[in-house]
Amino acid sequence: MDIDDILADLDAATVPQETLDIQLLTRLWVAERVAPELLVWPDDLISRITERMSAQVELIEEQTATMDPKSSFGLIVLQTEMERVKFLVRSYLRARLAKVDAHPLYYNEGEPAGRLSVEEKQYLTAHQTLLEAHYGASFLGQFPAQLQRMDDPAGGISMVETPDAERAVFVRALRDAGLVRMPGRDESWDVKRGDVRVVRWSAVRDLVEIGDLELI
Repeated sequence: MDIDDILADLDAATVPQETLDIQLLTRLWVAERVAPELLVWPDDLISRITERMSAQVELIEEQTATMDPKSSFGLIVLQTEMERVKFLVRSYLRARLAKVDAHPLYYNEGEPAGRLSVEEKQYLTAHQTLLEAHYGASFLGQFPAQLQRMDDPAGGISMVETPDAERAVFVRALRDAGLVRMPGRDESWDVKRGDVRVVRWSAVRDLVEIGDLELI
């Protein structure tokens, strides 16, 4: 264990959980904006953050009602911090919904569907219903029934558009992770902690999901 590991352990032990959650949300927000496809929904993290925000709203309302001059500065700090967290949550959700809008059929079933939150699944169902109704009224309704499906795999060619897994992304190694094959190139990357590389998403997806690498 080196000094960085020791300091990391000390930080984890001394930093409040609320601060750690905001740091994690910030990293997830960056990663979601960079990744070509949806990352796994952090249900526990979002639940904790939304519960704290609800408690902060109640506290702000109570302090505003009393109008105590001594607490006015603390109230401003609390409101500012809450607005910062709200921005992160909203921007994070917008980044995810943009991917759902771009590839609704891809996220409608199978493993990709498991990456959505309950609310995102409801959004996707409503989105897909409206889209199919619009396409049906515009032009699909004029086709034979066997040609009206938007996800028809006939002829061995899928009509479902998928995210670009070959897109380049910046990643940073959080720990040593061994050799990673570079698709389309006759070379490997021996991942060492602290390394920063530009690589194809398909080559590092699994390492990002298990926490060996992070998107930057």
